Amino acid sequence: MPTLVLIRHGQSAWNLENRFTGWWDVDLTDKGVEEAKAAGRLLAEKGFDFDLCFTSVQRRAIRTLNLALEEMERLWLPVEKDWHLNERHYGGLTGLNKAETAAKHGDEQVHIWRRSFDVPPPPIEPGSEYDLSADRRYAGIAVPATESLKDTIARVLPYWESRIVPELKSGKRVVISAHGNSLRALVKHLSGISDDEITSLEIPTGQPIVYELNDAMAATDRYYLSER
Repeated sequence: MPTLVLIRHGQSAWNLENRFTGWWDVDLTDKGVEEAKAAGRLLAEKGFDFDLCFTSVQRRAIRTLNLALEEMERLWLPVEKDWHLNERHYGGLTGLNKAETAAKHGDEQVHIWRRSFDVPPPPIEPGSEYDLSADRRYAGIAVPATESLKDTIARVLPYWESRIVPELKSGKRVVISAHGNSLRALVKHLSGISDDEITSLEIPTGQPIVYELNDAMAATDRYYLSER
């Protein structure tokens, strides 16, 4: 049976500050570092091993992966970094405090931006301090101005099908370190969760999710490793 483990990055600085992060590149907090290390220790204790790793091009996910692999004594494993696994782009909300944004626009509007399936936040202004269109990581890529969860799924799933599924089908054991919404996209697909239900699914930081898959890449089981 193919082995797949998903890990949302450990707590980030903007998670702690309750700010919309999206594609902006923030680092882990001390707690986030410990969450990543604890994930690696738990994986090792439970006898997990991997052949190939995937992550985004954002430091909080990359560092989480590296810290977990270090605890597993597997820093030498091959890692593929790709922007398709980035967090959802929060557009013009990037950098804003969530409570202040709710006070300005109203709780209902912010809830729609955060939790609706297909309504994106307002687009980021060109030239904003959080505009990443000139970032070298994204050379040759049309950096989105905003994304809904539906938009995020539309970029994550083709990458999943083209790059990750073939590795799993060949027998590789895979770990993916990514973000709340890019992992939500995979969980929705693998577990057949509806558009309405997926928006309320919370994925905690630093908690490995184990998927048992059949040969058709359909989930036969999904669980948090800490609960087994």
